[in-house]
Amino acid sequence: MAAFFVWLEGTRMAITVRDSLILTGALSAVHLVGFTLTTGGALVANLNLLGVLFPDRPPLEITRPASRGIAFGLAISVLTGVLLFAPRATVASVNGIFQLKMLLLVAAILFHTLVHQRVARGSASASVRRGAGAVGLLLWTGLALAGCAFILLE
Repeated sequence: MAAFFVWLEGTRMAITVRDSLILTGALSAVHLVGFTLTTGGALVANLNLLGVLFPDRPPLEITRPASRGIAFGLAISVLTGVLLFAPRATVASVNGIFQLKMLLLVAAILFHTLVHQRVARGSASASVRRGAGAVGLLLWTGLALAGCAFILLE
């Protein structure tokens, strides 16, 4: 895997990003927009399941548009994230905070796709909805905190 990361850092794309402060800044700004869409959608969807936000609305009515926001934000974040990762792949790949961020990202996506949406579609009890909302909120918040920690402590 280390050989792949060394190769990635040597690609024209990685070198271009590494050598351009303006491009790196622009990619970081767009990455933040994706992060905001993702986190905002996750907050709305999970706070709804917790019964805090729009409690009188059916969960699916809230989760469906929130999930589109999450998906759109993830598409932006993944694309820009790969471009930002490429110039420093060997260092970032062994960073524990970055690894935690990636683990939480995968866990949050899987939980949202496999559990949250099923709970929102079904006729789950209020306690199951609240539990799913709490777990989802913890995963997405943990991801946001890990992302911030990676930026600050890198």
